[in-house]
Amino acid sequence: MFDRLKKPFLTVETGEAYQPLRLVYHLFNKDALTQLFDKLDCVNNNGTDHTWNLFWKNECNELHFESLDSFHKNPDHPVRLGTLNIKDDKFYINLPSFKRACLVVPFFHSVIPHDVAIVHHVDFINKVFAVNERLPHPFTELFKEDELERILEKRVTEYHEMEKRCEHAPSAEEAFNILREYTETEGKKRFPFAERYMFDLSHEEDSDIVFLSFYIFLRGRELVAIKRWLGEMNYTVADLIDETVEEVFGSMDIDIIE
Repeated sequence: MFDRLKKPFLTVETGEAYQPLRLVYHLFNKDALTQLFDKLDCVNNNGTDHTWNLFWKNECNELHFESLDSFHKNPDHPVRLGTLNIKDDKFYINLPSFKRACLVVPFFHSVIPHDVAIVHHVDFINKVFAVNERLPHPFTELFKEDELERILEKRVTEYHEMEKRCEHAPSAEEAFNILREYTETEGKKRFPFAERYMFDLSHEEDSDIVFLSFYIFLRGRELVAIKRWLGEMNYTVADLIDETVEEVFGSMDIDIIE
């Protein structure tokens, strides 16, 4: 652990841990999307037909990073938040941190018409990197499609099996016990190196809930990765939940009934 403290993990300009990820959008109208990018001052073509840079300026200027209240922007050299590219029928946003993804997804959801493109899933890494560590590049080295789909399918299958068990439980109490067992088991699992998160924006009125859920999901994984970096190698989401409950309710002197 002491060696880790002497070697802090890599962060990006806006203060968060470097954890690269890739947002994947279903693309329905490529021409309309490229025309939209031409109108956005925060998006600049990098000299190729299908690749752009996203900068922290103009339309993106109000995106807020809590860790940088004292950060002074340089209008002449705005921070590049990530890169955008189009390939076949997909639109990709490549970003270096979870926080940026949580800010960028709602931003583009508000500016891109939903009949032009809509976010489908995100592929991400469950670790932080040393300052001097070799970083995997490009994203194809990080994200293996077959492996990501296998992990996702297994998680979804286990969830549906739990749902069926709850539906056929002889009592509400038994259904609750099944759900609690499933939640506790999931909370203690070790994360895979790379993982996929799916979005469901089929109901526009639920978009705020979808984005909040996305933030909670990624924030939990970020905190677990940092805890492990600091030496707590067996730290899990269950530990994070226990600490959060204790911090919130313990400070309020409220007893949680088991």
